[in-house]
Amino acid sequence: MTKGDVTAEVKVEKVASLGRRALRELCDSASEAIQDGAGFGWLRPPLAQKFERYWRGVMLVPECTLLVGKLDGVIGGSVQLVSPPPQKEAWAFACLIDTHFVAPWARGHGMARKLLEQVGSEACEHGFTAMNLSVRVTQKAAVNLYETLGFNCWGTHPKYALVDGKTVAGHYYCKEL
Repeated sequence: MTKGDVTAEVKVEKVASLGRRALRELCDSASEAIQDGAGFGWLRPPLAQKFERYWRGVMLVPECTLLVGKLDGVIGGSVQLVSPPPQKEAWAFACLIDTHFVAPWARGHGMARKLLEQVGSEACEHGFTAMNLSVRVTQKAAVNLYETLGFNCWGTHPKYALVDGKTVAGHYYCKEL
């Protein structure tokens, strides 16, 4: 894939553990995405120590599978596949897609799409037949990508999030696998 005259290599990897470098790259990329308005719940990046604890915590949750996108070997995005907990047997057919982001510097190379395609493959390998996600309506690039990849909007919550003191609507999506 190219952006301008530069050829970049995008890879998506499932992460089993986070070393120091990977943790720092993930925190930095996520912080930049949040500052650019592509937050996944956060409106402002948390302090570094809190953010590191968050990502380490993700690695401890058995229901979470973390995938990272790398641009020329540097982490520039992520997505989580979240399985329902064991006591939610009626929901065992569907997973949740969470924390999908790409840092501004890594955009334009197809990383967001590759992350979603790979998480879809992971979902199939886990035996899921549906994927669910939600997103603020103001995140237009994400909304467009989800719809382009076959996610169907099944509902809108008019007060999904509070951003800068104002409520923002959010869309709920599902995709059958």
